[in-house]
Amino acid sequence: MTSSISNLNYKIREANDQDLDAIMELENACFGNDAWDADTMHFEVVAHHTYYLAAFEGPTDQGKLIGFAGLSKIPGNDQADIQTIAVSQAARGQGIGKALMLELLKEARRLHTQEIFLEVRADNPAAQKLYLALGFEHIDTRKRYYQPDDVDAWVMRLQFAKTSIGREPVVLGIETSCDETGVGIVRGNTLLANIISSSMDEHARFGGVVPEIAARAHLEALKPTLDQALAKANLSLKDIDAIAVTNGPGLGGALMVGIGAAKALSVAIEKPIYAVNHLVGHVGVDVLERGELQTPTVALLVSGGHTSLLLVRDLINDVELLGETIDDAAGEAFDKVARVLRLKYPGGPEIDTAAIGGDPKAIRFPRGLSLPKDMEKHRYDFSFSGLKTAVARWVEVAETKDEPINVADIAASFREAVADVLVTKAVNACLDHKVPRLLLGGGVVANKRLRELAQERCDAHGIELRIPALSLCTDNGAMIAALGAQLIMAGRAPSSLHFGSDSTLPVTMVQTL
Repeated sequence: MTSSISNLNYKIREANDQDLDAIMELENACFGNDAWDADTMHFEVVAHHTYYLAAFEGPTDQGKLIGFAGLSKIPGNDQADIQTIAVSQAARGQGIGKALMLELLKEARRLHTQEIFLEVRADNPAAQKLYLALGFEHIDTRKRYYQPDDVDAWVMRLQFAKTSIGREPVVLGIETSCDETGVGIVRGNTLLANIISSSMDEHARFGGVVPEIAARAHLEALKPTLDQALAKANLSLKDIDAIAVTNGPGLGGALMVGIGAAKALSVAIEKPIYAVNHLVGHVGVDVLERGELQTPTVALLVSGGHTSLLLVRDLINDVELLGETIDDAAGEAFDKVARVLRLKYPGGPEIDTAAIGGDPKAIRFPRGLSLPKDMEKHRYDFSFSGLKTAVARWVEVAETKDEPINVADIAASFREAVADVLVTKAVNACLDHKVPRLLLGGGVVANKRLRELAQERCDAHGIELRIPALSLCTDNGAMIAALGAQLIMAGRAPSSLHFGSDSTLPVTMVQTL
């Protein structure tokens, strides 16, 4: 199977015997006394039971070889071995080792491997950390294995889940990270049900989400929402193959309600449970509309609690946080500005309505972290606190001078500032990383101007814009079920029952074991 991955910094493709001299040069530089001889390496690279990759400096394979890795799997055997992996000293820290490993794991899954083994020096904590992050476990230690250095070898193993389903899994997803109680059901990549119960009205009189009220509302809504989802899908609990649940990021108390319900269901119906990342779920929802998530993709996730820019190279293995808000989320800024303008909660749709007929160029409100001095450190980060304050002061000055306040102009100008900075940074991320597609997610995607501007800018730069149906953009259980199904179909083992909620769960942690 031919593999090819291009990046601004490197290109990975399947190795061949023409690469042998460069591979041996790197082999000797990296492993010294432990290096293989040229004949052994040549046999490994060209053998029918092996799969070797080579990484080259730059976006083509004409640059210097800076890494290689190999997998061995004997036909008919359900076990495989990572034979070797090496990255030149100068190229380390660019994610090349991880990229090589991910491609080897993909090939292992394609070959129906159940277990993968590798050995790593006990004095190499960086490599150990990478393998542990990819799901390997330390199962044994071979004393003084590496000679003449007298260094122990860790034996590590990765087990892919043995699925007895024999078909696309039916997964029930539960989402309770904020104020929406979502229960979704999918079969593989097909949406069967997506039921959402919102407690927004209960928070409206407070002008924002109150965590205690949200948690109580989830408790009351979970059972009827679950019943509606099962009825919509025309299924019963005995038809469910697995449970997926959001365990972060989000409001701690709200998350615990969903987690408790998911664990209870898992035990009651004796089905595996998958604890998944809320933000990555927003990205994974795209599989429900076109059957797959095309990668790499840049994802802009905008909601009341999150404003995040992600680079997704692999949905379940390689998600990188490029930037996020350093203060208010975009949705939070909409709510606060709505209060300044004496509009109702939630602020997003209110400001959208108020902006009709307004001039988006009437007031030049600031674009946070967009000045040249900010771009070096915060190129992909967001800040909306200063924008919110600028709107409040503009209104305050106008009221002090007893000047008329044109709410439509203020709303339109504020909305334009938010959309401008969101889209500019997202498009920059696509261009900088040479990614030809952008995915939008989160409740703020309902904002009409944000969608319009994103389409205009993406069209201008030849970037494909993906905006799922609005019912799939807001927090929902279908996206959680979809991500759970992807994990199952990739052979990932389920989570244990020991996981808890994590309000600040990083996007790199797609599944909590």
